[in-house]
Amino acid sequence: MNSEEEFYDAETGLESDDSCEVSFKDAMVFEGKQAKDGSTPQQNGVWERRKMLPADMISRNNLNMWSVLKKCIGMELSKIAMPVVFNEPLSFLQRISEYMEHTHLIHKACSLSDSIERMQVVAAFAVSAVASQWERTGKPFNPLLGETFELTREEDGYRLISEQVSHHPPVSAFHAESLKQEFEFHGTIYPKLKFWGKSVEAEPKGTMTLELLKHKEAYTWTNPMCCVHNIILGKLWIEQYGTVEILNHSTGDKCVLNFKPCGMFGKELHKVEGYIQDKSKKKHRVIYGKWTECMYSVDSKVYDSNKKAEKKAGGISKKQKQETCAEGDEADDMPDLQETVTVIPGSALLWKITPRPPHSEKMYNFTSFALTLNEMEPGMEGLLAPTDCRLRPDLKAMEDGDLAMTEKERLEDKQRAARKERSKEEEEWSTRWFQTKTNPYTGAEDWLYSGGYFERTINLSVISL
Repeated sequence: MNSEEEFYDAETGLESDDSCEVSFKDAMVFEGKQAKDGSTPQQNGVWERRKMLPADMISRNNLNMWSVLKKCIGMELSKIAMPVVFNEPLSFLQRISEYMEHTHLIHKACSLSDSIERMQVVAAFAVSAVASQWERTGKPFNPLLGETFELTREEDGYRLISEQVSHHPPVSAFHAESLKQEFEFHGTIYPKLKFWGKSVEAEPKGTMTLELLKHKEAYTWTNPMCCVHNIILGKLWIEQYGTVEILNHSTGDKCVLNFKPCGMFGKELHKVEGYIQDKSKKKHRVIYGKWTECMYSVDSKVYDSNKKAEKKAGGISKKQKQETCAEGDEADDMPDLQETVTVIPGSALLWKITPRPPHSEKMYNFTSFALTLNEMEPGMEGLLAPTDCRLRPDLKAMEDGDLAMTEKERLEDKQRAARKERSKEEEEWSTRWFQTKTNPYTGAEDWLYSGGYFERTINLSVISL
C-alpha cells in the first residue's frame, strides 16, 4: 500500500464506505511537515497548536467581482458556483465549530445555582458564538453531501461532530457534548445567502439548543442576520442585526437580545442590547455591549435610571446630527468605529472577546481558534473518517496558497455524478450520524445526533493497537 492510499484509507466503523457520496480517498495528497503548515514542532515531547497558516491570504485585488455577481442580484447564492478566491480555507462545518471557542461560558453556566444568572451567561455565550465573524469577509467552502468534521478539545472538556445532511437545500447539523456529561449543544443550520447589488446578506436559519444536564434545563435560540457590505467596490465590512430570543424551556425565563443595525449615522454599529425576564415577565437584568468586543449585565432598575440621566443631560446637538448626516451620503460606507462600551456603574462583565493573533489580516482574519481547525494533530491521520473536512484537497490547497480551482471542480463533478447515479437507480441519500426527528423543546423538525461516531473512534483506537 502506497503512502497516498494509507493517508486516505480511514475506516468508518460501518460495513461499507461505498454509499458515502463524499470521500477524499482518491484525492491528491498535499505533502508537508508540521513546521511548514504553521504548527509548532514538538519540544520536549509537548505538541502545541499552530499559530499561523502555511501561506498568506490569497489576494482578491485582481478579481472583477461585478463580472461574477451581476447576474445574481436577488438570487440565493448557494446554488451558484463561485470562484475559489471568494472563499476562506475552511469548510462551513468547521466554521460552525467556532461556536465552541468560548465553551468556558457553558461551564460557567453549569456551575451557577441561580437560573437568572445562568441565563445571562448563556446569553453571553450566544453572542460570543457569532463574534468570530467580525471582519471575516471570506466565504467558507460549501460542504459536500456526507462531509463531516470532528473536533475534540480535552483541555476545554468537549467534543463535537458535524455532518452535511443535505445538499439542496444545504443543511448542516452539529452536536457537541461535555466530556464530563455536563452539557449538550446541538443545532441545524440552513444558511441562505442573497446578493443585493452592494451587499451579501446571510440568514442562518435553524435552531440552537443548549442543554445543561445537571440543572435539567434546555435553552433554544436562533442566530442574527449577517450582512457583508461593499462586495463590488470599497472596503468590505460586516454587520449583524435582528432579534434573538433565548428561552429556558424549564423555568420560562427568557432573554431578548437586539443586535442593532448600523443605522444612518453608524452610532449603533455592533451594539447588542437586551433584557432577561422571568416567566411572569418581570425584568431582572439588562444585557448590553458589542458582539465585536464584550458583553455586560446590570440590574434593570439601575439601567433605567442611567438612561434617564443620560436623556436629561442631553444627546447629540442638531448641528452634530447635520454634520454626521452629510458625512454619510454613501449608504454603504463603513462608519468610524468607536470600539469602546460605556460601562454603567454596577455592571458585571460577562464576556470579553479574545484578541486576534498577530498578522490576522494576512490569514483571512482568522481567530487563534480558527487557525487550528484544519490542522492535523499527531496520530489523527489513521483515525479520521475519510469524509472529514481536513482531508479536502481543494481546501488544503487554498490554505497552502493555491487556488486549486481544478480540485474544487473535480470534487463537485464527482458529487453531481453520484447524485445522478442515485437518481437513476431511485436511491435516496442516507445520512450517517444525524436523523430527522422532532426537537423535544421546540416541537419542530430538527436533525438530531443518532450516536455512535465517537464510539467508532474508540474502536479504531483499539484496532490500531
